[in-house]
Amino acid sequence: MPATGCFVGPTIFDRAAPEMSIVSEEIFGPVLSIMRAETLEDAVAMANRSEYGNMAVIFTDSGNAVRRFSRSIQAGMQGVNVGVPAPMAVFPFSGWKNSFFGDLHANGDDAVRFYTDSRVLVTRWI
Repeated sequence: MPATGCFVGPTIFDRAAPEMSIVSEEIFGPVLSIMRAETLEDAVAMANRSEYGNMAVIFTDSGNAVRRFSRSIQAGMQGVNVGVPAPMAVFPFSGWKNSFFGDLHANGDDAVRFYTDSRVLVTRWI
């Protein structure tokens, strides 16, 4: 990192809990909050309880887990085996719930935006 200027270094919070502000508030910065769950269903339920739905990522080699995750997670940007599911410029780019800017989601025609919950799934298989 440069010696001068305003920068925030990357931060990882392991074993974050739902009552922590780093979990309940949306942070736009190089911050990763890791929460533990026993099952995929528990993890999805935990994530879906949030009032935000910007992005969610799963690391797995199971296509079945990816399908279950993608169909049930309430996040506008979804990733598989990627750190941040940052889509290419031509893809829809929008969060769900309280995780988007303006009156409507930032993709598609206004009518489609109003009646549709869009998703982006970015994957990398090793």
